[in-house]
Amino acid sequence: MGWEALEQWGDDVTRIEPLAGGVANDVWSVRVDGRLAVGRLGARSELDLAWEADLLRHLDRAGLTVPVPIPTTAGRLFAGGLVVTTYVDGGPPETESDWRRVADTLRQLHRVTQGWPQRPGWRSATDLLHAEVGTRIDLGAMPPEGVARCRAAWARLVGRRTCVVHGNPANPGNVRITADRVALIDWDEAHVDVPDLDLVLPHNAAGLDDDAHDIAAQASAAWEAAVCWDDEYAVARLAQVRPV
Repeated sequence: MGWEALEQWGDDVTRIEPLAGGVANDVWSVRVDGRLAVGRLGARSELDLAWEADLLRHLDRAGLTVPVPIPTTAGRLFAGGLVVTTYVDGGPPETESDWRRVADTLRQLHRVTQGWPQRPGWRSATDLLHAEVGTRIDLGAMPPEGVARCRAAWARLVGRRTCVVHGNPANPGNVRITADRVALIDWDEAHVDVPDLDLVLPHNAAGLDDDAHDIAAQASAAWEAAVCWDDEYAVARLAQVRPV
């Protein structure tokens, strides 16, 4: 349907300008009934969009600051692959103190999403000890030696509790900080997994001990290698995963 779906949010809707940072989606600032908002147009399935919308509304009710879906005039949370959410202002984290606040926010996310269902089509890191495919991950496309290294890193997570992880919180562009709150944006990589994957942050802001940080860093590097395979970033991340 494309951007013409925006008319489903009413008569007073305007697309303003493209926003940086969209990789899997076309992201624009929009104005809905006089309010600044964000429109995101992509190719995700309705099941996937419904999962994300339910999650964001749950997190908003739980007191986290996130982009909240704005319904169409008919009450739908998306239309033709288009999602419109509230605009979240603020700047990226810059100091060690900022990143500690991010870690606290991530732990709140993890607390309030224990038992959350898996994102449709996704697999957790420990699922991939046996599964080959999950959304953008296809282990069959990777070198067998690389898969063995990734699985050895993920095997260290077995038996740990799971919850929703943001998926890419160490990217400063996915965080908006003000004096009184920390907001997490861009939930494209969110899924159910072991929370340690979210806690490899600058300055070791989550305060992980050496062993816990090593486990999390290795598992995270393996995950990003598999998700991004086989661009230059993925190859560099795989190089950080120790040989078996």
